Parts: sequence; structure tokens; C-alpha cells
Amino acid sequence: MHGINVKSEIKSLKKVLLHKPGNELLNLTPDTLGELLFDDIPFLRNARKEHDQFAKTLRDNGIEVVYLEDLATEVLDKQPELRGKFLEQFIKEGGIHLDYYQKKIYEYLDKNFSSNKDLVLKTMEGVNLSELTNIDRNNSLVELVSDKTKMVIKPMPNLYFTRDPFATIDNGVSLNRMYSIARHRETIYGEYIFKYHPEYSSTTPYYSRYNPFHIEGGDILVLSEKVLAIGISQRTEPDAIDMLSRNIFGSNSQRETILAINIPNTRAFMHLDTVFTQIDYDKFTMFPGISKTRTLEVFEITPKGKEGIHVKKIDEEMDHILSHYLGHDVEVILCAGGDRIAAEREQWNDGSNTLCIAPGTVVVYDRNDITNEILRKRGVNAIEVPSGELARGRGGPRCMSMPLWRED
Repeated sequence: MHGINVKSEIKSLKKVLLHKPGNELLNLTPDTLGELLFDDIPFLRNARKEHDQFAKTLRDNGIEVVYLEDLATEVLDKQPELRGKFLEQFIKEGGIHLDYYQKKIYEYLDKNFSSNKDLVLKTMEGVNLSELTNIDRNNSLVELVSDKTKMVIKPMPNLYFTRDPFATIDNGVSLNRMYSIARHRETIYGEYIFKYHPEYSSTTPYYSRYNPFHIEGGDILVLSEKVLAIGISQRTEPDAIDMLSRNIFGSNSQRETILAINIPNTRAFMHLDTVFTQIDYDKFTMFPGISKTRTLEVFEITPKGKEGIHVKKIDEEMDHILSHYLGHDVEVILCAGGDRIAAEREQWNDGSNTLCIAPGTVVVYDRNDITNEILRKRGVNAIEVPSGELARGRGGPRCMSMPLWRED
């Protein structure tokens, strides 16, 4: 399994990318929750136990698990000359613009974290002003007026949601420009992996993190070998979908249609996969609040000429649209069976955010017991994983996983 091969949402998953929550969560505070896109502070020790159980569940089902921090480390270990470049990029993108501070932070990180694995984890964790003992206190106004516990480079607590910084499509990757400044630096690791890692450097690039429009992987669903669905959401702009569509159609991809699905622009519906995922050849789970066309617009994007695209709006119910483009009847299973209060509660805890690891087999959060039981009654094998702390970040099993290889 060399490289990327993802042409489906449901075919047997063989290799997946995760990130185990680390010390970046310890740098969340009540005052920074909003800025860092959290609603609560997860208890790290239990979050790591839950994540280990998630990874074990995947391995127990024959799936190879690799970690973002390990792949980034392998790049720096195999090509030591990249370490300095990586550090300089991390510091500049971390918002450090003064030459004096760039130099001091570089010296601190390079000297104190000789292991590339420790260095990668430290960049994820962030840098506190109190750690910079090499700063001349009387030669820096910033130092004198700043709180001694200020995070001079902020943490990246959202990294355990590996679905968003990039998206694997066919044998290529969309290296995304993230919606929030708090998540922009997350894609640095993907940039180094897909540019320099020997297993992934030949991956076809479909989108660049340097493009002007934001798009995130939670909005990209690979419905079949010919059909892609992309959400127009709080975090994905239609301009980005236009660019990605042109790039995919202009490549060697066999894709014929991209469905752009416009969902409400709210925190609760931040990505398409928080309200809609595929769980079998003919089954989808959906949050009932967006199941009707009055709250959901769908647009068909097809290639036109060599580099152009053609877009038209589709005025149909979602199940009819899916049946048409997949070529067979489909069943839409509503989160919590359509009960409004239960559906809103379980959708908030990612009841519709399932990770399909084989046709009809999905990994789900244990807390969404109403939805999970309904799935089982419809013949779906719903494998539960603990979620007391992981769910505090507002992301489910699909959010926490980036497929690298699925069987064709």
C-alpha cells in the first residue's frame, strides 16, 4: 500500500492516518476556547485512552494505523536538511514576525528538542513565553509588557481531527487552506509529508494550502469512483470548490460529477460530514434538520471543455439525487430516527459523523445510543468507541481519521 488510493467512502479501509491527542490540549484555557474552536476542555489523560481504544478498534478490524506525528518525523529523519526549513516556516506561520524573536525561538526549539519526534510534538503543543530563557528581559518591550505565561506560538488542539487539513481523493490529495487562523498551520505537516515523504511524495496535488479560498476535508465525501460530494459550509467556500473541480477534471481522474451541497452556515453544521455520511452502498445517515430541500441546496458540477466547468442547480430531494448519481436506490437513515430533540442532541455529539470501515460496518461514538440502535435495526454493524472526552472537540470518528488506502 504505497501512496494514496481512496475512491470510495465505504470500501474496505486498509490504512488510515490519525493523530493522538497530545500536550496541545493542555494549553487550552477558558479564555482561548473560542479562538481555538473548542467548546470545552478535554481531560487529556482520558482523551488519549479513548483515542487508543479508537485506534485499537481499527487495528482489530485489519486496518493499518499510522500517525501524523510519525510521518512528519520520518520526513525530517530521512532528510535532515529540511529541519531548519521546517522550523523557520513553523515560526513565521506561527505569527512571529520580529527577527529577534524568530532567532530566539529557533534557537530554543533547535537546542532543546534534538529528537525530530520531540520537535514535531512541540510544534503541535505551542511555545510559552516563560520557556524562552534566552530572551534578554531588558532588551524587549514585548517581554516587559506581556504576561509571563503568554503563548507566543499558539497550540494546535484540533489536530486530532486529521480529516480536515487535507483530503485524499483517488490517488491524489487536496492540501487544504483552513478556515480559521487557529488551524492554518496544521497543513504544514501535510505539506512536508506529500512533498518529501518517500511513500507519499508522488501523490497528485489537487489543491494547495497557498490558494486564496478555504476548504476543509470534512466537507469532501468520495461517494463513488465517478461522483464526489463537497459541502459549501461555514468552512468551505464555493470558490474553492470551483478551483478543486477544475483541477480534478483536468487531471487523470475518472470523476464525472461533483455535487456541491450547500448546508446552513453554523457552528453546529461546520462540515458536511457532521450532518451526512455514507454507511453502505445504499445507506446514508443524515441529520433531519437538513434533509429537506428548503434547507439544503445541491448543485451539479461537470467538466466543460478542457479546463472549464458547467454548474446547474438540482431541485430534488436528497435521496432522489443520491439514487440518480449512484445508479441505484438508496435509504436515508435519520439521526435519532428523526426525533427533533434527540436528533439535535446526538448530532451535536456527532451522531451523523460515522467512519465506514467496510460496506455496512461503521465506527460510531457510544454516546449516541438512539442513532446507533436505529442503525443496527437497519442492518448496519455499528461498532462503538468511547467518546466522553474526544467529543468535546466537536468531531466524531470520521473527523478523527483520514483514509490513506481503501480497497477498490
